[in-house]
Amino acid sequence: MLKRTKGSREEDAWLSDEQLAQCARADEAQTYASPVPTRIVSNGEYMPEPQTVNQKRVEARIQELVEFSSKKLGLTRRQFLVSTGAMAASFLAMNEVFGQFFNVRQEELTEPSAFAASGAPSNLFVFDDQLHMVRHSRAHGGALRAVAQGRTTPGFSANPFNPEGLPDELGDAWTPWNPALIGVDLGPEAFHLVQFIKDVYLDSQVTVGLLSNVTASQVTIEGEGRRPPKNLEESFSAEMLTAAQTMGVRDFVNKIAGSTRLLAHGLLYTGIGNTDFVQYQIDEYKPDAWKGYTISFAAKVDQDPDSLMRQWRMDDERVAYPTYEIISKSQAKLRDTKPGIGNICVHKGLAPNEEATPEIGHPSDIPKAATDWPNLNFIIYHSCIRPRFFVFESLQEIESGALRGGVPDISWTTEFAQLVADFPNVYGEIGTTWASTVITFPTVAAHILGQLLKFLGEDRVVFGSDSVWYGSPQWQIEALWRFEIPREMRERYGYPELTETAKRKILGLNSARLYQLSSTRTVTAQGEYRPVPPDYASRIPDELKTLLEFPGFAADNLSKMKSEYLAKGAVPSNTRYGWIRT
Repeated sequence: MLKRTKGSREEDAWLSDEQLAQCARADEAQTYASPVPTRIVSNGEYMPEPQTVNQKRVEARIQELVEFSSKKLGLTRRQFLVSTGAMAASFLAMNEVFGQFFNVRQEELTEPSAFAASGAPSNLFVFDDQLHMVRHSRAHGGALRAVAQGRTTPGFSANPFNPEGLPDELGDAWTPWNPALIGVDLGPEAFHLVQFIKDVYLDSQVTVGLLSNVTASQVTIEGEGRRPPKNLEESFSAEMLTAAQTMGVRDFVNKIAGSTRLLAHGLLYTGIGNTDFVQYQIDEYKPDAWKGYTISFAAKVDQDPDSLMRQWRMDDERVAYPTYEIISKSQAKLRDTKPGIGNICVHKGLAPNEEATPEIGHPSDIPKAATDWPNLNFIIYHSCIRPRFFVFESLQEIESGALRGGVPDISWTTEFAQLVADFPNVYGEIGTTWASTVITFPTVAAHILGQLLKFLGEDRVVFGSDSVWYGSPQWQIEALWRFEIPREMRERYGYPELTETAKRKILGLNSARLYQLSSTRTVTAQGEYRPVPPDYASRIPDELKTLLEFPGFAADNLSKMKSEYLAKGAVPSNTRYGWIRT
């Protein structure tokens, strides 16, 4: 029985004596430290849930595969569990329990070269078109990190986007999306510049990223409380990253890398009252593309200084079109230096229980805008998925048998894919939509990819990770490279196969075309895309620290770089510290 001796981990646990009596130390109790967690590990702040039936089945199958493979290779279980074979065992076990969603073969258990051949190749060109970070005076992102990290997120006792405790396909209400986040501390620095660069450029295969930002929707005014902004000055005060800060980060990363590793979004504030700011961004910042939110109160439709900004729709000739006109005029002038300036990226969806209007995220305003502005590309972020970060509703829609155009009707993504099928200047982007489905609702992930491929084609689907909300983008890159649309599903609904060619296009080549970037070289010391130097933190200039509002210029230096870690021959332990239910 666990005892609360002075200075022990038991003493620090918030569990009652009765609860502690039902638990064991995770690091001592785990016999098989698999790369993919097979049970909930508590940090001591909450009572861990028992293993689900499916989690037990996955764990048992991993154990069988580990026993077989380690003996065949003449390794101990511990040695095998830090090898690529253990990861293959995890994928195989999940396929057997949940369905054939991941590309993994039996020989990968014992042949590292076979595992590497099926994983994301070293020459993969990855363009992540949706990256986020936060200026240092802000502390955004906690709830988004919590939904991806699961029960070990400090300060959260339940899935913030699943208040009813509904089960995902694994039978759990709060399955971690990114296993690498389990047990990680959460602080504002997780979303600041130093960690952003580490997550994206040291811990992932991202070749080129696109740093995004958000038009402020609500502001807090002393004496007035929360309300929409009246002007841009009020909006700027509430932005997690301003246009100037976004461009400052872009310029810094590209300077220290000596190559184009980061692009940046301009902020798409619409309406006649905001046109001067759109032109100012073009003249002063030279954005690489634009990011807008129809759901945001970001449209100033008149010159009245006391009127509130409001939501907008993409096909509003009085509100959106003057902004498109300014951007269109800049295309000819900046064609050689900023070829993607005509790319209009618009957040659509992630709006549960809301009326199906274009302002909220419904896709009905896209066709007219795409027709009237054929010179512009409209990249629809999240592909209009309606549920907010937990897609139980989408799984129910699939299981209901209701069809739209011969395929399961997933709100509002299916309608989006069919509405824009014949518009070559409209693209479906999968940021968060992919992250929120591939681990917890793989059936939904397969249908979404299948529908986008069927109606838009493999040339008009683009990858975004919405990182660093969910940690490094690498887990999403790996998952997409290994993901498959089951044959039965393809035959039933006419979905194309998710081929290696299609994956390369989605992960990077389509965006390379949109932004006219070279996609024939990966990140090497001599190549076109050069690595970010390991001492990047020490190179952050005071001017950028001031721009990003560093508190006292307190940037953390990263003493252990990825290259040094690997050079020392280090291997993952897969150890989980905390408490498990016995």
